[in-house]
Amino acid sequence: MLSAPLHAEKADRDKPTQIESARMSSDDARRLSIFEGNVVLTKGTLLVRADRIVVRQDEDGFQISTATGNPARFRQKREGKEEWIEGEALTILLDDRAEKVELRQRAIMLREKDEVRGDVIEVDTRSEFFTVLSGRSASTAANPDGRVRAVIQPKATVDEGVPAPAAPAAVSPPAKPAAKGSTKK
Repeated sequence: MLSAPLHAEKADRDKPTQIESARMSSDDARRLSIFEGNVVLTKGTLLVRADRIVVRQDEDGFQISTATGNPARFRQKREGKEEWIEGEALTILLDDRAEKVELRQRAIMLREKDEVRGDVIEVDTRSEFFTVLSGRSASTAANPDGRVRAVIQPKATVDEGVPAPAAPAAVSPPAKPAAKGSTKK
């Protein structure tokens, strides 16, 4: 995860946002909608599941969504790859204008087998850069100080399904010739 960029699908930014929930309330004057109860937000390959999502729209039509849950979860396909980024936190902020995702409180982000945990994970999908901050909500019995934790798996050097080259056969040293003048009886 730390060795490769986390760039989300560029086509997602041009897709409509679709939201399903048990309840919805909307304040058109404030450009604010609140969705509650098993909320599912999709926008292209982006999928967010939460207990509650608040969507605000700025004057230019860009959306800022705040998803909360115990935990809230997201999943999004990486640009040009058959690979997904997944994450969870108590709060997930999605800023369409800035093209940023922020996971707050007990934040976890996964890509393939790599994993990073912290109090806050900020992902800038434009620059392919992310930061992880430590903090109180990241503390556990195994990590009482709430320090950032990362697990980075080694990358395979041989494609799966393709056997590794065979090791060279062991070569025996040549036999030593018998010394001159020696005879065995």
